[in-house]
Amino acid sequence: MARYRAVIEYDGTDFWGFQRQARGRTVQGELEAALRQLGWTGPTLWGAGRTDTGVHAAGQVVAFDLEWRHGAPALARALNAHLPPDLAVRTAGESAPDFRPRFDARGRRYRYTIYNAPARSPLRARYAWHVQTPLDLPAMQAAAERLVGQQDFATFGTDPDGGTNTVRTVSQADWSGRPPELYFDIQADAFLYRMVRGLVGTLKQVGAGVMTAADLEASLRARDRARCAPLAPPGGLCWMEVLY
Repeated sequence: MARYRAVIEYDGTDFWGFQRQARGRTVQGELEAALRQLGWTGPTLWGAGRTDTGVHAAGQVVAFDLEWRHGAPALARALNAHLPPDLAVRTAGESAPDFRPRFDARGRRYRYTIYNAPARSPLRARYAWHVQTPLDLPAMQAAAERLVGQQDFATFGTDPDGGTNTVRTVSQADWSGRPPELYFDIQADAFLYRMVRGLVGTLKQVGAGVMTAADLEASLRARDRARCAPLAPPGGLCWMEVLY
């Protein structure tokens, strides 16, 4: 019996998020069903975190214990043979016996995509937020820079463990691209529940001229969920990488 670490990718549109639920199709549920086809009998696999309904991933990390004698490349191929088209194992390999993808992680990186154009794009609809109003990218960048550092992000999300710990350390918060495609990359030691979507929704208000960078900073300092703008839709968000 060995512990394996796998990097997975999925289109979250048709999933009810990552975490297994009593009803509804989930990423964890599909992975565990595929593992059972390979003889896995464990009670649960471990993930580096959870994603909401509709959120995508390019580099989510999971771990599981399995008796497997055919090598890691064959394990990835075998799992993919039993997984649906919107979920795949990119890589798999043995890890330390005590590896836990969530608690061993040093950081996570997400990307949010906005499609900023008058007309919607059906080809981008699953992976970007269509915003018709022209957005001021330099203003959004100036506001994003105020997010860097160790701060209390209670305005923009909640403790995923149901507690009161809402302090996180953001090491990157950058906008890039040019209309119609704008990208927000954010990296932190960990994230609150719906934190990235709350930040993007508020930054979009800055780009539209409804708020200023100073307004965003004041909302951050208030530590008040009522000061968060409406959440950005889940489809524009992708979990890019877990850092170890």
